[in-house]
Amino acid sequence: MLVAALVAAPAFADRDSLADADAALQAGRTDAAMEILAGLPAEQANSALAHNLRCRVLFVLEQWDGAANECQQAVNQDGNDSMYHLWLGRALGEKADNAPFWQAYGLAKRARVEFERSVELDSRNAEALADLGEFYEEAPGVVGGGTGKAQVVAAKLDRVDPARAHELRGGIAQENRDFPTAERELRAAVAASPHPAFQWMRLASFYRKQKRWNDMESAVRAGYAAAERDRHAGVALFNGASVLIGAHRDSPLAAKMLRDYLASPTQTEEGPTFVAHVWLARLEKQMGDAAGADREREAALAEASTYKPALELNLISDSHT
Repeated sequence: MLVAALVAAPAFADRDSLADADAALQAGRTDAAMEILAGLPAEQANSALAHNLRCRVLFVLEQWDGAANECQQAVNQDGNDSMYHLWLGRALGEKADNAPFWQAYGLAKRARVEFERSVELDSRNAEALADLGEFYEEAPGVVGGGTGKAQVVAAKLDRVDPARAHELRGGIAQENRDFPTAERELRAAVAASPHPAFQWMRLASFYRKQKRWNDMESAVRAGYAAAERDRHAGVALFNGASVLIGAHRDSPLAAKMLRDYLASPTQTEEGPTFVAHVWLARLEKQMGDAAGADREREAALAEASTYKPALELNLISDSHT
C-alpha cells in the first residue's frame, strides 16, 4: 500500500502543477505559468493539456506563431477535444489577422476548419458556436465566410446560449449595415443574459463605432452597475474600460474600472491583468501622474516580462488600438 502511494504521488503532483499553471494564467502571471510548465516531467510536458496551456499563455502575450504551434501540438495529442480545436482556431485567426495578405487566406481557411471541427465535436459548446458564427459573419466568401452561414449558427445558439445568439445576429446586422436591427439584437442580448454586464459592454462598443458617445457612456455605466452586482462579471469592467479608452472618453472612469477589475476576485485570461496595468499606465500618463504610470508599467512587467507593449510603453503613443 505504501509503495503504491509513493508511486502514485508524482502523477498527482503533475496534475497539481497543471492546475497551478492554469491558475497563474487566469491571474495574468504568465511568467509564473511558463515557469511551472517548463518544470514538468517530459511526459507531462508533452501532454495535450500542457501544450494547450502554453498556447493560451502565448495567446494572451500576442505571440501568435508560438501560440498556433503549441495549440497544434495539443490537437495532435488529442484530436477529440472540442476546446483544443477552438483554441487552435483562435490562434490561427489572430495569426491570419497579423500576416501578409498572401499568407492570411490560407491561415483563415485553417482557422475556419478548426472552428467547424470544434463544433462537430461538441454541438453545445457555446464558445465554439459563437466563434464560428463570428468567423462566418466577418470572413469573405473566398475563405468560407458568409452571413447566411452565420444565421444558421445563430439558430443553433438559440438552443444553447440565447444571449450569444442575439449578439451574433447583431453582428450580422452590422455587416449588412442594418444598424437599427443590430441595436435591437444587442439590447435583446442584454435582456437574455444571466450576466448582462458583458452584453452592456458589447452594446457600448456598438455605440462607439456609431459615434453615439452619450449612448456609449450610458451603456458602459449600466454595465459597470451590473458588474458590481455580479461576482462573475469582473472582466466586463476590463471590456468597458477598453471601450472608453478606444473612444478617448472619460479617462478617470476607465482607470477606476481597471483598478476595480484588478482588485476583483474574478480575474481571467479573457482580461489579462498585465494588459490592464499597461492601459492604466497610459491613462496615468495622460492624467499627469508619471510616477503612477511607471508603477503600472512595472506591475505589468512583473507579471509578463516579455509583453512587448509593456516593454515599449515609453516609446509608443498613448493611443489605445
